[in-house]
Amino acid sequence: MAIEEPKYFVIENAPPFELRVYESSIVAEVKVDGDMDSASSQGFRLLAAYIFGKNRINEKIAMTAPVGFEGKSTTIAMTAPVGIESNQGISTVWFVMPSQYTLESLPQALDQRVQLREVPATKKAVIMFSGFYSEEKVKEKTAELERWIQEKNLQAIGLPNFARYNPPWTLPFLRRNEVMIEVRDR
Repeated sequence: MAIEEPKYFVIENAPPFELRVYESSIVAEVKVDGDMDSASSQGFRLLAAYIFGKNRINEKIAMTAPVGFEGKSTTIAMTAPVGIESNQGISTVWFVMPSQYTLESLPQALDQRVQLREVPATKKAVIMFSGFYSEEKVKEKTAELERWIQEKNLQAIGLPNFARYNPPWTLPFLRRNEVMIEVRDR
C-alpha cells in the first residue's frame, strides 16, 4: 500500500536539487527539546500515538511521508532563517495529515502537545540524499542547498526542514532524505 506524500509539482529539476511548489496541507506537530536524534524520536512517538488513535474519538489516521524535523537554529545555521524552527532550543517534529482531512474533520489530540495547523501553498528549494543521516550530514546538505539557492537568485524565507521518508529498517542506499527551505524570487 502506497503512503501518501504532500502534493507538489517540480518547477526545476537539477539533481540533487529541485525547486517545488507545494499545495496547502495540514500538519500535526509537536515541539520537543534535545539533540536531533532524541528530539526526532520523542516527537515521532507523540505524533504516532496521535495517528494510531490517541485522540478524542480513537480514530486511526493513515501514516504519511515524510516525517519532518525543524531543528534548533544553533544546530543548522542559516542566513535568513525548515524544519529548524528555533525557540530557545526547541525543535519541531511534524507529520503531514492525509489530504482527505480538513482542520475541522481531524480529531483533537488527547495530548495537548500535539497541535494541528494549516500550511499554505509554498515554494521550496530541496536537496535530496540517500543513506543514513546525522546532524553533521544535514548541516552539510543544508549548506549545499543554501549555495544553490543563492546561485538561483532566490531568497530563503524559512528555516531549513529535514524530511525522512522511510522506516528505520530501510536499507541505507534506498533511503530518501531531503533538506528543504521555503524560498521566493528576489
